[in-house]
Amino acid sequence: MEESCECAARAVEVIQNSMTNGNESAAAVRRRPKDRKAQIARASADAFSAQGYHAVSMEDIAARVGISPAALYRHSPSKYDLFRDAVLALGQKLVDATAFADDAMDSDPSELLKALVAALVDTAIANRTAGGLYRWEGRYLEGADRAALKDQLKLTNKRLQRPLAVLRPKLQPSQLSTLSAAALSVIGSITDHSAALAVGEIRSSVSEMAGDLLAADLPASRDRVPAAARPVVTASAGTYEFVLYESMHLFYQRGFRDTSMDDIAAAVGMQPSGLYRYFPGKADILAATYRRAADRLSGDVAKIVARTAEPEQALAALIEAYVARSFARPEVAYVYYTERHNLPAEELLMLDTIQQSSVDAWARLATAARPGWSIGRARYAVHAVYAVIVDLGRLVRHDNTAQARSTARRLTEITLLGQPAREEGGD
Repeated sequence: MEESCECAARAVEVIQNSMTNGNESAAAVRRRPKDRKAQIARASADAFSAQGYHAVSMEDIAARVGISPAALYRHSPSKYDLFRDAVLALGQKLVDATAFADDAMDSDPSELLKALVAALVDTAIANRTAGGLYRWEGRYLEGADRAALKDQLKLTNKRLQRPLAVLRPKLQPSQLSTLSAAALSVIGSITDHSAALAVGEIRSSVSEMAGDLLAADLPASRDRVPAAARPVVTASAGTYEFVLYESMHLFYQRGFRDTSMDDIAAAVGMQPSGLYRYFPGKADILAATYRRAADRLSGDVAKIVARTAEPEQALAALIEAYVARSFARPEVAYVYYTERHNLPAEELLMLDTIQQSSVDAWARLATAARPGWSIGRARYAVHAVYAVIVDLGRLVRHDNTAQARSTARRLTEITLLGQPAREEGGD
């Protein structure tokens, strides 16, 4: 009898616990954050920006939000949908931040231009961890979605160009496009790195650099001359060099994830088994190319600083070398920004260390040339220079002409020095 009573009591307890847990679960559902959709959007944008589209899974995003993958699928049917929404949402933030310009056509164009730059800088700062997504991962958008992003960026550029055209009526449409694109590159460069600087100083320094570019005089147009021939590496240079060269072209054209070791082997005309004698995998090829590019940048600093004592001339020489390398091998810089998250952690750390050393060397020269700058501000300017050179190359489709290189040099000198560098031996 006592056993029967005890069993009955336990049964009642189990039922009560079950009901309690059920109530708690129901309460948890009821307490689901009202901003869950916004949380998912932020987590998606941060994940895609940090890891790249292909490396992110629905499980990664769910973990960032603190929900199960099944719950995430109830919000969005696929990774691509989250990616598309994240990229276009960032593009829309640029559109929304500049929308006031459409109702301010009769305003002072100088003040309007400053207000547009300030709004775009604030938008970049607010979205720093994810802002690089539309810059470097937008290539994975499909059809109409890619066109939508292009329209967002085109509208943002046009809003900058309208008051600029009033202020500088002699500028040609192509010149307006170059200047607005360069200003947006400086602003967008905030998202390309994680250098520390107070928000107020980020805002003032980046706004100043963008303003300087919008006021820049572009080099006079020259008669059209054939583009300089780019270096071509063939099998005669040796298998190792040939593999590095062809791999970067494939990573540039198809993306790292969509290029296989078999593809690389086919491009160099060898069996995949032979390729593995040189590199264990794709990431090793990527790491070798990045290390070489970083070493060359560092080597340029050493050679130029040893040759040139005057900081402004040293910076001008560094810019010229960087422009020449970027226009000769545009795929290297582009792949650096778009695929670096595919490196093993230890290789990425080493690459960042080498790059930081070079950035610091440039920044020390910049503070010597502009004594009012802090080293932190100078670092931001150096990263802005890198962004302007890479983005201008993309704007002119890497047309490796003297005119294109001259324009890139002029705008990056203004970004870093506030003016074109003086000719050596000049006033």
